[in-house]
Amino acid sequence: MSTITQRELRNESARIMDSLEAGDSFVVTRNGRPVGTLLPLTGPRQSVPSDELVAALSDLPPLDFAKLRADGDRFFEDGGDRIA
Repeated sequence: MSTITQRELRNESARIMDSLEAGDSFVVTRNGRPVGTLLPLTGPRQSVPSDELVAALSDLPPLDFAKLRADGDRFFEDGGDRIA
């Protein structure tokens, strides 16, 4: 994990973003003190051609919108924003 200063983050953001996309991570410092960490979300970015994605998803069962709505209504029946 590389260390970069706040100034480097500001002045070299394009280079740092490219490095993040390539899988690198950074500790950001301010006045020599670590203040945060920059981590790549998933490592190197990979793209998939749309025709391959469509083919990969074509075997999924059809979506039953009535069941989806009923599930959602049951989940949120108390009107709250609970996550469980």
